[in-house]
Amino acid sequence: MKRNEADVTTAVAPNSAALTATDRCDRCGAQAYLRVELSSGGELLFCAHHARQHGDALKEVASHVQDETHKLSGSSNEG
Repeated sequence: MKRNEADVTTAVAPNSAALTATDRCDRCGAQAYLRVELSSGGELLFCAHHARQHGDALKEVASHVQDETHKLSGSSNEG
């Protein structure tokens, strides 16, 4: 079975709270499973679909990535 994970380096940022159902993707509004802390400051949240779609660009601008796509195993709740 194919795992439903984003293709992004998954270094977890210190002090990042777990993502919850209220955290929404900045692209589509679906539940976020990936938090990207930007090198320039700030953060972006993505569903697994948009994390995969923008993975290469995110690797270039991220200082830390919190990847919780493992929560999706067997689920189709991504954006």
